[in-house]
Amino acid sequence: MELRRNIYKKLLAWKKENTGRVLELQGARQVGKTYILKKFGKENFSKMVYINMAETTGKHFLQCVSIAMEWEPGKPMEETPIRKALELYDETFKDNKDTVVIIDEIQESAEIYNQIRTLAREFQAYVIVTGSYLGRTIEPDFFLPAGDMDHMVMESMTFDEFLDVFDERELYEKIDLYGKGRTEDYKKLMEYYEIYQKIGGYPAVVACYAEYRDLNKCMGLISDLINVFSDESKRYFEDIIDINMFQKLFNAIALLMMQEKQGIRDLTAELSKIAYQEESGRTTKKMINHAISWLQESHIIGYASKAVDCDYKQIKDNSRYYFLDLGIAYYFLSRTGAPYDVIKGLLAENFVYLVLRRRIENTHEIAGLVPWFASYEKIKGELDFYVRSLVDYKNYGIEVKSTDASAKTARKLLEDGKLDYLYLLKGETMGGIADGRIFTVPLCLADRIEFELSKVL
Repeated sequence: MELRRNIYKKLLAWKKENTGRVLELQGARQVGKTYILKKFGKENFSKMVYINMAETTGKHFLQCVSIAMEWEPGKPMEETPIRKALELYDETFKDNKDTVVIIDEIQESAEIYNQIRTLAREFQAYVIVTGSYLGRTIEPDFFLPAGDMDHMVMESMTFDEFLDVFDERELYEKIDLYGKGRTEDYKKLMEYYEIYQKIGGYPAVVACYAEYRDLNKCMGLISDLINVFSDESKRYFEDIIDINMFQKLFNAIALLMMQEKQGIRDLTAELSKIAYQEESGRTTKKMINHAISWLQESHIIGYASKAVDCDYKQIKDNSRYYFLDLGIAYYFLSRTGAPYDVIKGLLAENFVYLVLRRRIENTHEIAGLVPWFASYEKIKGELDFYVRSLVDYKNYGIEVKSTDASAKTARKLLEDGKLDYLYLLKGETMGGIADGRIFTVPLCLADRIEFELSKVL
């Protein structure tokens, strides 16, 4: 089964732009980075050289580098050893625009990573590096090639990519946001969303569901992914004593998602309390902070910031965590023992967080480096998400409800002039518009909402 991914178009645009820089493709383990890069290489270049630094090809390439670097006094040095190494590795390699070099799991070799500047400045061939644990490249042995790299992030499959597997992407892209479509079409999309919110978008999991329609099989695959990630991550840590560190932190994040409101002043300390009851000499705050940073750098979790009173000038960073895949979120939330209605609401909020995060990373229409939620100190209330548009410079509130429920804080913020527009994203609705400022949209269509309403109304 071929899974069509949105990032393919971005790769084509990168090739056409021809910046001369090395492309670094980031993303969690098993989101499909290797697959999409090989497909891109085969379909758009006459020659593709693929090297995986965690496998035999990487070992062989390092041998070629070692030979290319050899030098005897009195003899001329090789001007570009990394080019010579590629020629030794693959005798058909030609340094031209019809060639792409893909180096996978680049974090396994500081020696090769430190050649990125040379690859960018002295090569005609396109070069792409990638890896699942690129957080390791912040270590002292790795030289940061500032200015010589382009960056992309590949995530697990989005909802529209998921729908594409079942030939429903066109319906998703064309259906009206505010109820002018057919009732059965809105219902169909929400039924697919109900599945997506449980299994998420890891390609192997989606393929499993497409073939077997078995949620238990999918949960088994997600469990395997989590175990592999935990086991592989531990070898990058010298200070991890507790072998269950990551599993405990995943569970603690799920519990924190249910417990906290208004944001937490010290997330690391709070996670430590939940995961370990109290700090001990064995598990320090520094260790937990290190592990949390690793989860973020590995694209497993992300954070949201808090806007006080929907004021973009009063932002408090690192105030809430979310999972970067709904399947992982459901896996851990379902193990907390919470009722399904509670879990469903948290998954809906996590879904919208991912939508906003993509908008921030891929467009220039939303202020901030990460999504914001908001507090309203006047009534001690909270707004699920607050968006400051960079298109019309208006304030948008987003209230996420998986069922039809009131949004008192959001409406009060609108009434008091803190918000210009309000989106109500609901699980059971066909959508609608009230008073020209309140827009109800089916939750599953969250990725299609706009933040330039003052220009289009």
